[in-house]
Amino acid sequence: MSRTININIEKNGRPVRVGSICGDSTAEARFSYFDEYLQSEDARPISISLPLQKEPFSVAETGNFFEGLLPEGFSRRAVADWVKADENDYLTILEKLGQEFLGAILIDDDGQAERDTAYEPLSRERVKSLAAEGATRSTELLMQTHLSLTGASGKAGLYYDSENDKWYLPKGRAASTHIVKQSHVRLGHIVLNEQLCMQTAKKLGIEVPESFVINLGNGMDSDVLFATKRFDRYMDSGVLIDGLKCPGRLHQEDFSQALGISSKDKYERQPSGYLRKMFELIRNYCSDPIRDQQKLWDMIVFCFLIGNTDCHIKNFSLTYSPDLKSIKLAPAYDIVCTRAYGSTPEMSFFIGGELEIDRIGRENFRLAAHEAGIGEKLAMKRFDYMRNGIEEAFYDAVNDMLLAGLDDVKSISGEMLGVIKRRIKD
Repeated sequence: MSRTININIEKNGRPVRVGSICGDSTAEARFSYFDEYLQSEDARPISISLPLQKEPFSVAETGNFFEGLLPEGFSRRAVADWVKADENDYLTILEKLGQEFLGAILIDDDGQAERDTAYEPLSRERVKSLAAEGATRSTELLMQTHLSLTGASGKAGLYYDSENDKWYLPKGRAASTHIVKQSHVRLGHIVLNEQLCMQTAKKLGIEVPESFVINLGNGMDSDVLFATKRFDRYMDSGVLIDGLKCPGRLHQEDFSQALGISSKDKYERQPSGYLRKMFELIRNYCSDPIRDQQKLWDMIVFCFLIGNTDCHIKNFSLTYSPDLKSIKLAPAYDIVCTRAYGSTPEMSFFIGGELEIDRIGRENFRLAAHEAGIGEKLAMKRFDYMRNGIEEAFYDAVNDMLLAGLDDVKSISGEMLGVIKRRIKD
């Protein structure tokens, strides 16, 4: 008998059965929508790359979307080892980590997750262990809670009760409110680096999710966590779990999934038109394409100016309304000044025909505006605005973090400022 994984999506706060993945292995797995779902008046596709159709999708189309829901790197290998599966067997990992993805996809498990649903209080000591033990501890939480977060860095999905300053571990179908990341064993002060980037972006008018640093000691790497509020969750779902308001899920997909590009190809190494395809995606599918094209342009310019060469297409996303009827560009996320660590000098996609960051300048962005299909005059006005304003915005963000007691920001801000100065030189 062929293996079957039933797929649900949360819509207006309720899970809806949409289709299934069938196949004995990843080499055979094909997703198809249920006939009854296709026949419903308000049926919506779960991905732009998986439009409503009766025929099953190809193995590649299926894998590009569903494998894109899973962790990468160390976390992927650790989870695969835990479930005694090959790390390339995304079907088994999908089944085991199927209750809390990014977005609103849920794996049907015959009600087991519903029975296990709860919020488990986390002591300060347990939260601190998450900071001190890094990716190993976060992966353990992924395995305990059957939760999947994309990317290779150590991170966990937690629930934060801001009124009482308490953290909880979501279980079963309980949704998290925040994504919490640890410092990196090789990249010092990366928590402070990311918060500084996010706050600088915010001061330049770029939409970012609410974020803050959890300081559980004296601000050293082993004492801090980066917490960002999930933009794919909303709090007025009307559901209570253990006396806490449970968030509703908003569907999301990253640009890699929406474009039907494998996670393995998230970096553009040969000219393939990634930038053009991103803007075409917004023009063709977003409810307010003019606004969202400007927002995307601003994000790309900022990544260049801040020295973030890890701005691949999985780090840009689309979010859906609760009824799945409208789509918009998600806020900026996962922005780090990677050049402060001497990371690769290559951007994640070509900008005006150039990939190496030190060879990219204003003229490349002028060419990129034409490639993207947006007005050159407005695009370059935004470029100049951010180039002229980023240094002051950066200083303001540093001062805000110092006032918050994060004195260790001085240990990374100097190197970051040097990166910015190299980007804004004439």
